[in-house]
Amino acid sequence: MNDYTDCRELAKKVRGHCLRMVHRGQSGHIGSMLSMADILAVLYNRVLKADPRHPKMQDRDRLILSKGHGGAALYATMAEKGFFPADWLNTYYLNDGKLGGHISHHIPGVEFSTGSLGHGMPVACGMAMAAKNVGARHRIFCLVSDGDCNAGSTWEAIMLAGQHGWDNLIMIVDYNRLQALGKSEDVIDLAPFDQKLELFGWAVRVADGHDFDAIEQALNNLPAVPGKPTAIIFNTVKGRGVSYMENEYKWHYGGLTDTLLEQALAELEAAI
Repeated sequence: MNDYTDCRELAKKVRGHCLRMVHRGQSGHIGSMLSMADILAVLYNRVLKADPRHPKMQDRDRLILSKGHGGAALYATMAEKGFFPADWLNTYYLNDGKLGGHISHHIPGVEFSTGSLGHGMPVACGMAMAAKNVGARHRIFCLVSDGDCNAGSTWEAIMLAGQHGWDNLIMIVDYNRLQALGKSEDVIDLAPFDQKLELFGWAVRVADGHDFDAIEQALNNLPAVPGKPTAIIFNTVKGRGVSYMENEYKWHYGGLTDTLLEQALAELEAAI
């Protein structure tokens, strides 16, 4: 078993940053941030070809965060990795702050501004096509949510990439099964999710999105099948790491009081 101390520590720091950022800015979407923190930690520590000193280097891997409402988690990850000063996190969601509530390409290391769901995959698909057309070898990763996968534009991109076999494209699904108003299965049931993607020409992997070894294994040796785009469905828990948030859809929007912040940070600190 590999030592994932670096990933565990990064994910813990990211969750702590997100809690403080959301509390300071009195914003929402904390549950969506916490569910993907472990995935981001492995991506930036073990997988992505990226250099914070040269965020626009030509052969870098591209990561698009389609679930832009959870952007504080990506901001926190990139700040910890040195893409921009960590004190920018203190300005999140504040007037005249550096960091807005949704992810912005004006921030070093961010490839594309997102917010409205269903935008990330079409752009990632275009990036994959463009890279293939010029013989570039970098990869395009797109991290999507359950809600993204309700959008028709997402499925148009899935069908197009599958038909043309753009195997430099990797869709990462933060599959926490909760949306703004309840369970994903009660809004639009994606099941059988993996089979649908396979029918559209994708190679599919399914893994535990909170097991660092499972995350790394799923993100290694890509493409999963040469000549096919890869979809990785990570089973995750919305609000992961904070007991009163886990699997509670209200934490898609719910704000943090001083008392709730203190409790959440105490739980993170006590976690192994």
